[in-house]
Amino acid sequence: MVVNCSNCPLRRRALFVDMTDEEIEFMERFKVGEMVVEPGTAILMEGSNSPQLYTALSGMGVRYKSLEDGRRQVINMVLPGDFLGLQAGVMGEMGHSVEATTAMTLCVFDRARLWEFFSTQPERAYDLTWLGAVEEHFLGEALASIGQHSALEALAWSFMQFYERGRALRLLRNEGMPLPYRQQDIADTLGLSLVHTNKTIAKLRKMKLATWSDGILTVHDPEGLAALAGVEGQQLKPRPLM
Repeated sequence: MVVNCSNCPLRRRALFVDMTDEEIEFMERFKVGEMVVEPGTAILMEGSNSPQLYTALSGMGVRYKSLEDGRRQVINMVLPGDFLGLQAGVMGEMGHSVEATTAMTLCVFDRARLWEFFSTQPERAYDLTWLGAVEEHFLGEALASIGQHSALEALAWSFMQFYERGRALRLLRNEGMPLPYRQQDIADTLGLSLVHTNKTIAKLRKMKLATWSDGILTVHDPEGLAALAGVEGQQLKPRPLM
């Protein structure tokens, strides 16, 4: 059964800005369906010109860029509520790929109607601009963390990002949240070797700050982990939901 925007379970999450009745009606017209994909499915490919845009309704994925020698740089992870494909919608083609890590359900939108946002829904158009700006801000924070922090600090920063998003999305169960990625994915995100990543995860566990095991991230000391990551007192800002 396709979920109507008026009944979207993500709208009940505190992470997302509430929409007006008019905006909900527009999104229900803009949405053309849903797509369920299996783990490992390529949702968007680097260099492609996809005719569709997506919102992750459930499940998790990964955004990455491929290098000529086959290596990859993970840009960030896809969590419920993330909007996918805007880059191709504005620039004509994707500059990175998106792959499902778990089974995912995606809301599907017709990219050809993207400009309706700008002609008939200026507030929704601003929301798209805001999402693009937030993505740019996140990449700046990630680059600073990778370039200037130690491996321990960078991993703490990464875990705090997951933890705060998971809490806002109500994914936490007994302070643990699903983190169904491989250590190699985290290594590719932070520019570390797999061995170094494994040892750094073990250090966080020994410090009794966080444990990542069997696909579950458990943060034992949020304040301590935030202090190590250099993000004390920072809070997630409510974000638009497409």
